Amino acid sequence: MNLNNNKFKPGLYCVATPIGNMGDISIRAIKILQESDLILCEDTRVTKKILQKFAINTKLISNHKFNENKNLKKVLEILKNNKIVSLVSDAGTPAVSDPGRILVNECVKNEINTFPIPGTSAVSAAISISGFSDNFYFCGFLPEKQNQVKKLFKNLSLLDSSIVFFISPNKLIKRIDDIKEFFFDRNIIICREITKFHEEYIRTSVKELSNVNFSRKGEITVVISEAKKEILSFKELQESDKKKINELIKKMSIKDIIKKISKNREISKKLIYNYCLEIRNEN
Repeated sequence: MNLNNNKFKPGLYCVATPIGNMGDISIRAIKILQESDLILCEDTRVTKKILQKFAINTKLISNHKFNENKNLKKVLEILKNNKIVSLVSDAGTPAVSDPGRILVNECVKNEINTFPIPGTSAVSAAISISGFSDNFYFCGFLPEKQNQVKKLFKNLSLLDSSIVFFISPNKLIKRIDDIKEFFFDRNIIICREITKFHEEYIRTSVKELSNVNFSRKGEITVVISEAKKEILSFKELQESDKKKINELIKKMSIKDIIKKISKNREISKKLIYNYCLEIRNEN
């Protein structure tokens, strides 16, 4: 394969870098980093290790969440002069739970070419081995405050999909009760240090999560499975459903009750209807 025939157009290139194992960098990523006029990175010390490994001498500029706005004007001027600028994060794909989105949006506004150089992603890596639905919702890093986490989890629990998020081991310990509150009947996989020497994958059910031991070191990607779908018969109507219907029957029509109870679950509407009639007849 002759890489010299791959000509890169001027513009911004979002270049994915390894999340742990240096062997995961793509040939095309190496090539564009070599040919760039400038590389924007989060931490120059981290990116220099990659450049030294592959004998790349391109100029580096630190571009993190605290200075990316300050860098905008300078970088845009470089791009408008038909230069090639690469954007990388410390690990994985830039602008995905990492700095870069501000610059990408400015390039779009200024009609500057923006290209992806795809590669390693902790999100897709974790989903690929989870065995869960590939219809997933990625929410990045969780909020810091518990009330915000609870609000997020409540909304996510209504989705018919897998849930993926990033978290540190210590913060995961603090969030176990919240996870159990909203995803109790689901399965979970904890992916720690993906592709690195001490990588670890722990599979369990959410209800058993408190009994799981894992290292407090490294980075974690969590995948929670999609909700288990169960079509219930009348005799299997859950007590929690009956209690809720008993409360709603006093202030809502049967039609609205059916809509509310079956909104996010595969439960027979006839089942709910029959139970509503039973209560009405008793009254």
